[in-house]
Amino acid sequence: MIPRTRMIRVRAGRILPPVILLLALVAVWEGAVHYYAVPRFVLPAPSAIAGAFVTDGAGLFMAALATLKVTLMALAAAFASGALLSLAFSLSRTVERALFPFAVLLQVTPIVSIAPLVLIWVGIDHVERALVIIAWLAAFFPILANMSAGLRAVDADLEDLFRLYGASGPQRFWLLLWPTALPFMLAGLKVSAGLALIGAVVAEFVAGSGGATGLAWRLLEAGNRLQIEKMFAGLILLAVIGVGLFFAFSALEAYLLRHRRRS
Repeated sequence: MIPRTRMIRVRAGRILPPVILLLALVAVWEGAVHYYAVPRFVLPAPSAIAGAFVTDGAGLFMAALATLKVTLMALAAAFASGALLSLAFSLSRTVERALFPFAVLLQVTPIVSIAPLVLIWVGIDHVERALVIIAWLAAFFPILANMSAGLRAVDADLEDLFRLYGASGPQRFWLLLWPTALPFMLAGLKVSAGLALIGAVVAEFVAGSGGATGLAWRLLEAGNRLQIEKMFAGLILLAVIGVGLFFAFSALEAYLLRHRRRS
């Protein structure tokens, strides 16, 4: 067991350096803006950005929740579809050969070019559904690719052993395939979480005033009014959401794989 005081020192050693660097950068930023008299519409000072949180914080946080909702819905859809399709790939090479090229096609096609079509096809009355679909398109492929790689990484000798003992399909999946693919799936989730957020933002930019209520629309609105400090506040919230999602899935990965790492 690691002593508690040592664990605290280790965690402090990881957290303090970036925090100190961030505070130093903010101080330099604040001083440089005031010293060189940089106009607020070019680069606002951190104090002005903090003021935007005070004056427009409620609206920004509500918009952040709307963007987070779309992101999580798209990520859930990407996880379900990616995991099921990768399982189908592992069961049938014919299915993989038939469908995998189309999955690659979705991945390499710029999401900005697809978003307007999705909005037209889904309809202006179902904007949130369109946003989720667009964000799902961005987040789908990493889960599919990582999960497929994990299912292919099963030890051949273990497969022969399961076959020798007459393991059923569900037993083979839960006791062999799933434990092997779990680290790959969690790695794919960490990547897809950021991509789902990017997809949600891109979708909101494309939707514009057509019903989007997320942070991207707030950024567009602030930019049109030259409220640059409000734009920075929105960008900070987007960064916080992205970092929060990454560390949440990192914590989930550490929790689910803790027994494997100990062994």
